[in-house]
Amino acid sequence: MTSFILKLIAITTMLIDHLGDAWIKHVSPMNLIGRIAFPIFAFQVSEGYLHTKNLKKYCLRLFLFALISQLPFMQFYSLYTKGFTLNIFFTLLVGLLAIFLYDKVTSFEKFNIYLKQVLGLIIVFLLGTFSQICHFDYGFFGIAVIFLFYLFRNDRLAMIISFITACILKYGISCILYGFNPWYIGLAIFTILPIIFICLYNKKQGIKVKHLFYLFYPAHLFILYFIFR
Repeated sequence: MTSFILKLIAITTMLIDHLGDAWIKHVSPMNLIGRIAFPIFAFQVSEGYLHTKNLKKYCLRLFLFALISQLPFMQFYSLYTKGFTLNIFFTLLVGLLAIFLYDKVTSFEKFNIYLKQVLGLIIVFLLGTFSQICHFDYGFFGIAVIFLFYLFRNDRLAMIISFITACILKYGISCILYGFNPWYIGLAIFTILPIIFICLYNKKQGIKVKHLFYLFYPAHLFILYFIFR
């Protein structure tokens, strides 16, 4: 399964999710399907970090589309809930920075290897906490998943176990905070499901469409808002 196919699965399931948000107001089978999207985007960021030729341009591109997408995202978000959230591009950007800073800290030659790893993990934890406090889409969980995909990139079993554990913790905490709801079980299952597609990834790019997936995000939010407002 190529990177292009993974992205196609991600944007298709994201569109289904957002269509459910706009049409049925956030609690529907369409939202379950939509849980497939983010882990694939998170995995693509970890892969992007490994293969990008220019990290600064990659970060700048994510930041630019985060700014472009925020207004359509806020308009769309207003269709079914109140409050303020920063769109997914901000989450992907901070997740990318978490990977970069972890690499920088763990490459320091003067520090003990265990100290370097602890410091790196503290930085990732702080960025995740920052994302949660500032209401990034997917918050702490989003940063953690991006980082885990990178950290265990060479150990598929560890990647699968850590990802499933993160999903269980995410919805387990929701049950503790808001009370048990069978809905959380469905959300957890469908959030875990994309690990199957990720494990089928063949490390090939496939069809090259440079900015289609970046442009699709604000464009589809804008269109859905004007259809359902």
